[in-house]
Amino acid sequence: MSAPTPRLSIALRLLQLVGHLPLPVLHLAGSGLGLLAYLLAPRYRKRQRANLLTTQLATTSRDYSRLCWRNARESGKAVTELLAAWVRSPQVVASWVREVEGWQHVEAAQQAGRGIIFVTPHLGCYDIAGRYLSTRMPLAALYRPPKLRWLEPLMNAGRARSNTDMAATDTAGVRTLLKALKTGRAIFVLPDQVPGQGDGEWAPFFGQPAYTMTLLPRLASSTGATVVMLYGERLPWGRGYRLHLSPLPQPFTGERQQDAHVLNQAVEALVRQCPEQYLWSYNRYKNPTGQSIPATGDSDSAAR
Repeated sequence: MSAPTPRLSIALRLLQLVGHLPLPVLHLAGSGLGLLAYLLAPRYRKRQRANLLTTQLATTSRDYSRLCWRNARESGKAVTELLAAWVRSPQVVASWVREVEGWQHVEAAQQAGRGIIFVTPHLGCYDIAGRYLSTRMPLAALYRPPKLRWLEPLMNAGRARSNTDMAATDTAGVRTLLKALKTGRAIFVLPDQVPGQGDGEWAPFFGQPAYTMTLLPRLASSTGATVVMLYGERLPWGRGYRLHLSPLPQPFTGERQQDAHVLNQAVEALVRQCPEQYLWSYNRYKNPTGQSIPATGDSDSAAR
């Protein structure tokens, strides 16, 4: 990657300075940023509202409107806290985690000598959760380069400080993940990213067909690793975070379509616990090139 221009260097330096602000200040600024984006970016607002409407999580128009506004604020906080995760030490970031629920599932897997797949959707503070885990065990994390490539040096610098091997979304990256699991280590995967053509299956997510990764179930089935669902709940007023860990509700079967269904249902169950902190602006229902979207009924019946 070429060296950043002077203008980009200044921008990166400013982002580094912002990332060192106190967490309550970051969350306050993020809340304002999220509301501003909601008001001024119609494409963002349209996608967020359409995705939320699909879920039927709100039963009245007032509740729906309130959920949209709350989600806008929480999405802004996710951006500003991400800067902190990139520029602060993992130990400082981990100190913001005030409570951890379900750590016994991790301990049981470690005592059995099994690898662990932490499944962390775009819910709450997923990057903070990853930094916390890296202070307690070595990790390998599936990595996709950012669309804004000039941010990559800042991201990579933060990841280099953590006890984490980055695995790109290619053949070499998959080998890195397999090696980690076969040696009893842990990996960190975001399950709700839309995979490339041929790397997924259609399965319902809040009642709508979503192209879903098959890599994660394949890794679990081939290595016997323990799957642990994880999300980090953002506490109000910048007080920190609460991590929630739980076992996969149903085991994977080795059948691609069924496992995609199991994965989406597990993610959906987490999102229902804290829907205002999910990244509803993400285009979860996009259609990869060369893939045809099935009818909703076909997707449901195929999963069964």
